[in-house]
Amino acid sequence: MTNLPPPAEELRFLDAELRQLDARRAVLLRRREWLIHTLRTSAAPAGWRPAAPGAVPAPRPDATAPGVQNVLLILGGVLLTIAAIAFTLVSWGHMGITGRGLVLGALTVGALGAPLVLLRRGLRSTAEAVAGLGLALTVLDAYALHEVAFTGTDGLGYAAAASAVLAAVWAAYGVGTGGLAPENSARPAAENGAPVPGVRRTLRVPLPLAVGTAHLPLLLWAVAAGAGAHTLTAVLLVTASGGTALALRTALLPVRYVAVVGALGTGAVGVLAAGLLCWSASGPGAAARAAALLVFAAAIALTGGRFAPKPDVSLVAALAAGLCVVAGAGGVLRVSVPGEWTVPGCLACGLALLAVLRTPLPRPLRTGLAWASVTVQAWAALSTVPLLAGTLLGPVARGERPWSGAPGDVRDAVFTHVPWPPYASTVPLVLGALAAVLLVAERRGIRRPATAVGGLVLGWAALFVLPVVLELPYTAALLTEGAVVVAALGCAEGARRSAAEASPLPVTALLAALVTSAHLALLSLASEQATIGVLLALTVVFGAAGLRPGAGPFSVPAALGYATALACAVGASAGWQWHHTALLVLVVPALAALIAARLADASATTVPTEVAGLAAGMVALALSVTDPPVFALVLALAGAIAAGTALRPDRRPAGHAAAVLFLLATWVRLVAWEVTAPEAYTLPVTVPVLVVGFLRRRREPEVSSWAAYGAGLAVTLVPGLLAVWGDQHWTRPLLLGAAALAVTLVGARHRLKAPLLLGGGTLALVALHELAPYIAQAVGTLPRWVPPALAGVVLLVLGATYEQRLRDARRVREALGRLH
Repeated sequence: MTNLPPPAEELRFLDAELRQLDARRAVLLRRREWLIHTLRTSAAPAGWRPAAPGAVPAPRPDATAPGVQNVLLILGGVLLTIAAIAFTLVSWGHMGITGRGLVLGALTVGALGAPLVLLRRGLRSTAEAVAGLGLALTVLDAYALHEVAFTGTDGLGYAAAASAVLAAVWAAYGVGTGGLAPENSARPAAENGAPVPGVRRTLRVPLPLAVGTAHLPLLLWAVAAGAGAHTLTAVLLVTASGGTALALRTALLPVRYVAVVGALGTGAVGVLAAGLLCWSASGPGAAARAAALLVFAAAIALTGGRFAPKPDVSLVAALAAGLCVVAGAGGVLRVSVPGEWTVPGCLACGLALLAVLRTPLPRPLRTGLAWASVTVQAWAALSTVPLLAGTLLGPVARGERPWSGAPGDVRDAVFTHVPWPPYASTVPLVLGALAAVLLVAERRGIRRPATAVGGLVLGWAALFVLPVVLELPYTAALLTEGAVVVAALGCAEGARRSAAEASPLPVTALLAALVTSAHLALLSLASEQATIGVLLALTVVFGAAGLRPGAGPFSVPAALGYATALACAVGASAGWQWHHTALLVLVVPALAALIAARLADASATTVPTEVAGLAAGMVALALSVTDPPVFALVLALAGAIAAGTALRPDRRPAGHAAAVLFLLATWVRLVAWEVTAPEAYTLPVTVPVLVVGFLRRRREPEVSSWAAYGAGLAVTLVPGLLAVWGDQHWTRPLLLGAAALAVTLVGARHRLKAPLLLGGGTLALVALHELAPYIAQAVGTLPRWVPPALAGVVLLVLGATYEQRLRDARRVREALGRLH
């Protein structure tokens, strides 16, 4: 609705304006230089500085004049249309519907004729607004005609006929007003006889409205005739084909946009309806009829893609066509073959689409059909997820009841607490076919190495679920999964040797081996002999694999983990108590420390090995915590392992962990001996340690107070504090509080962090212990509503403070916004 001149004329206008602006800018710059020179030679005002030449200009209006014009015209047309609707549907005094129809007819003729006069005067935007009002009045005329002359006619049938007539009338009106005229059509003349620049004697509104309305007659007639679902779907697709043809043939952009939107809308609804009919059919006949509709939709999409002007549109159209064909074939297969073969049949149809890659079709169409095949393959892969997830997570429930007895077959062992997925018997076939496709793509150099990794994962998944699908005996399934683990490790080694550069294939194969081994270990929990045998075999296999370069960061920690589980299983099989089994588990951290010491300092296996050993040590501590004497022994042995690790130059900080473990072992041993006066055992250690720390700080002032005094103070303060909380007398709290106060004052005097924090913390806890009875008594005497009230007051204060901060932030933002 905006009047713009032709590009050449507009370019001349812009060039002239720019020349005038350049001349004016040169004059202003010369004047500015003269003013600056004058001010510098005379007394300049205080605080004055010349503005930069690129200073921000004054604010400009953010709405253009044509935009304001269009808003006013559109709003006026909408208001007049609403008034006409109210006039027709409600009342105008006591005038009946016939009188209102006659008045509307006269107004319609005037509204449709006025744009012709306006166009001749060059007021095209106003003409478009008035024409839109006239077209809206034709709809009201059709309604008035129904109320006057066709009262007994079916509403849907009349709506179909009226929409067809209105579409034809609007199209004729658009053609009559020059809607099909090219862009360089004749311009209307001004009053002096000269042509008005930028104005065409055409209307752009009627033709797009006619095209949009033309999508309704067929559908309304079908609904009025009581057509079935298949007929309605066919009508939608026929309408979509007409819109597609019009979008491909017309050169008018507004008409093309409306035709494309209408074709997409009716086509999408038609395809969804056809797919629903095809996949819910009860017999091959009904499914075949719906599949024919899907094939018709695919033909429309392929035709549109063949003649589409843009390659991206062709690609998307071919993608939709391929999916329609596969959906139709799958719907027919669903009612023609057993249910478990539906997914393989659809996958076969999807793979058949890849044959178009060798046809002479345009490249965008071939690419779109190939992506349709990829989409079908992805859907087939997703259909295997229930069986994969059930197989992978099913044995986890065995951990609740280990060694409950070997089942008859592996399916009973895996799906004891998990339901068996429907139509799962063909999952290995689907996974194998997908793996084969990806491996073929990798051989042809398509998207390496992603296709190779995907093929490896899918092939592993097919072997992983095969024992469950075949319902192999329990022992045979264990052997099969063990063979898969060995094969995955061998594949990782082979991929590492053959890869010329860094490749994700070895890591993928190692991860597949780890997942399979974890599943095998959980599956073996059904039987005692199977558990020990499987864990021993996995320890040996991963230990041997860890000797190969490149596999150590994964294989060695896995071997240590399975060795830890083996130690626990051996202890349980021998009938040992858990705290006794912890001593056997400690062998694993010791082995991890030895292996890490044998590795090179820069080896990638060192840190994973140490982490695995640390995890095994934590397991040993957790197993022994129930028996204090054994717990103290395990802590001491763990401290010895940490001390041995600290002998390595790159692991000196492990000495701190060793000291902490030895200290904890001492405390636990005192508790186990039921010592009531731990100071008798800790003070002889604290005094020489503090002396050594003092001498070290005198010789090396950069040593921190924690390294010098932390261990010595903690040896006495922590056990004494624990004893205070179990002592009912006043002597120990007094002595410990006095000692803590002295330590705190010394730390404050010399600004030492360790004495200050350890002494202050101990003093605060001793004071809390002494005040605890009085606090409990005071709380007991308070009414029950006081704690919630106090909590509410605290929350209100916090909320008010938060609100005040938000208000201050808003004020600052507003103040900054007012700055220029």
